[in-house]
Amino acid sequence: MTSFTSPLTALTFDLDDTLWDNHGVMVATENGHYDWLDDAIAQLDIQRERMSERFPLSAYQERRQRVAQRDPLRRGDFTWIRQQSLFEMLREYGLRPQDAEDYAAAAMEQFMIFRHQLTPYPEVEALLDELSQRYALAAITNGNVQITRLPLARYFPIAIAAGELLAPKPDARPFLAALARLGSSPSQAMHVGDSWREDVLPARRLGMQVAWIDKHDEHRGDMPAGVFRLTHIRELPALLTHLK
Repeated sequence: MTSFTSPLTALTFDLDDTLWDNHGVMVATENGHYDWLDDAIAQLDIQRERMSERFPLSAYQERRQRVAQRDPLRRGDFTWIRQQSLFEMLREYGLRPQDAEDYAAAAMEQFMIFRHQLTPYPEVEALLDELSQRYALAAITNGNVQITRLPLARYFPIAIAAGELLAPKPDARPFLAALARLGSSPSQAMHVGDSWREDVLPARRLGMQVAWIDKHDEHRGDMPAGVFRLTHIRELPALLTHLK
């Protein structure tokens, strides 16, 4: 059984749905970049049928699933999966290879603009400011948000994009990479995240403590040793004070 006698010196954070509500962000991003591409392709006047008629948004989503299944090693690299899916559909729509590649890349540039139009929970900036003075901080995300494009980047000099490592959580490797760069042992670190499968289980297997943001009220029963259930990130400072 893991001992938790070592004092905490490091905190690792999931991003999406831990530091902000990501649902609305992704709805706007999904629709926004695909609408942009549909309008851009319509200007080319290649076919009378618009691309969105030939490939509605649901077809794009299904294509992404097929691409991920076809190339399982890249299943967590969501940016690549999206761009590859767009490229394939644009080729099928009638664009030449180079044009399809260029428009798919341009659509993903629009995607990233929408993707970073997000608002952290009101408490987050002050919370991270306080915690950064007491702990070494790192971010570990499966998503394709680029922390360097956000004001919160100053709190996360270490940011692990697990999908780009081809090792999405619950793989242990992004956690190990963060711990190595933090110079922390698992027993000295706590992971903070909202997913039981992708955050709680892999962190606990490594011997980290975990603050689980149970935002959907999934479980109110007893927690395994070292796992602490919270309902919102704002409750984290009180937990850390209690654990001292």
